[in-house]
Amino acid sequence: MAIEATVPAPPGGVAGASATLLADYAAVRRHSEALAAPLSVEDQNIQSMPDASPTKWHLAHTTWFFEAVVLAKFAPNYVPFNSAYHFLFNSYYEGLGPRHPRPLRGMLSRPPMSDILEYRLHVDEAMARLIEERTAEVAPLVTLGLHHEQQHQELILTDIKHALSLNPLLPAYEPWKPSAPREWVAQEWLEHRGGIVQVGHAGNGFAFDNEGPRHGALLRPFSIAARPVTNAEYLRFIEDGGYRRPEFWLSDGWAFVQREHLNAPLYWLPEQGEWQVFTLHGPSALEEHAPVSHVSFYEAAAYAAWEGARLPTEFEWEAMASRMNGQGEVWEWTRSSYDPYPGYRPFDGDVVEYNGKFMVGQQVLRGGSVATPPGHIRPTYRNFFPPSARWQFSGIRLAGDL
Repeated sequence: MAIEATVPAPPGGVAGASATLLADYAAVRRHSEALAAPLSVEDQNIQSMPDASPTKWHLAHTTWFFEAVVLAKFAPNYVPFNSAYHFLFNSYYEGLGPRHPRPLRGMLSRPPMSDILEYRLHVDEAMARLIEERTAEVAPLVTLGLHHEQQHQELILTDIKHALSLNPLLPAYEPWKPSAPREWVAQEWLEHRGGIVQVGHAGNGFAFDNEGPRHGALLRPFSIAARPVTNAEYLRFIEDGGYRRPEFWLSDGWAFVQREHLNAPLYWLPEQGEWQVFTLHGPSALEEHAPVSHVSFYEAAAYAAWEGARLPTEFEWEAMASRMNGQGEVWEWTRSSYDPYPGYRPFDGDVVEYNGKFMVGQQVLRGGSVATPPGHIRPTYRNFFPPSARWQFSGIRLAGDL
């Protein structure tokens, strides 16, 4: 799939397109650095597990993308900031050369953070010149790079939350921001009569290659919950012995629970008979009516079975997206494995490895979360993680058959 097919031409001619793209580029790049601003240099270098990455690495890798994928192709006179960075900050692009092992990213105390910020400035200046000179040619890849950086903006938050949660001091990423307690909202069930529905991106605006092509999907009649499952509802599952009752669990899930000795979602903290939860603002009382978060697919499926329901397929979710509440609070696990759509074609060129190579052994999540950057949520977005993943802001929406 050529990336050009997913990126619309900005209005206002060449000058308008250039100005729009430059503004978008600057805004996204500033936001990444703003997310890192509350963190110390020491915070930005730690890696809490192989699936997470240091903040410093995220800032460097998103810069590497523009250098290795855009500037290397379109700016023949570009001089790399440091040739060693091509190895250090490649993520998984085998076609672009070898890379530093992912589990060892936290060992990169050198280069220092000051050098990474200079690296970003060096690449940003070169990108500004390139965008002004060759807007039409570079716009598709630049747009992809910006959405790629937004994905890493979300990872900056999820990864540092996990790292700070392992600190006995339970430090906050940023100070607590008081808000009114959520009110209880009764659960409603929305019905769909089934039939063939069109799913996938329709071609207006940006989309990743895994969101298309748009195609028909056959649905049986079903119902879906109007809002996600709350902490209070999930707490009833815990109190009913949900983590000790194998009848609700998939075989792999039960083995996972036993192996990891799980008894609650990630970041739930038992304190003198009451549950607290670790947040980006530090420990807090469990908010009963907020969506339950940081559960694995295994926990989501077990809870659904306990409720006498199931998880929706990603096509059921998309068909009802316009009618559902609570989107953008937690990524919602679906019962769909992460597979290519009929007729799927990956992006062309260096970014052919962007999505398709991961289409095995993972589950699709839909909806977006509180960590997802503004403007990065859409009904066709297909997030994906292994079924055991818990450090993302992942929650539950129930479905059932009619």
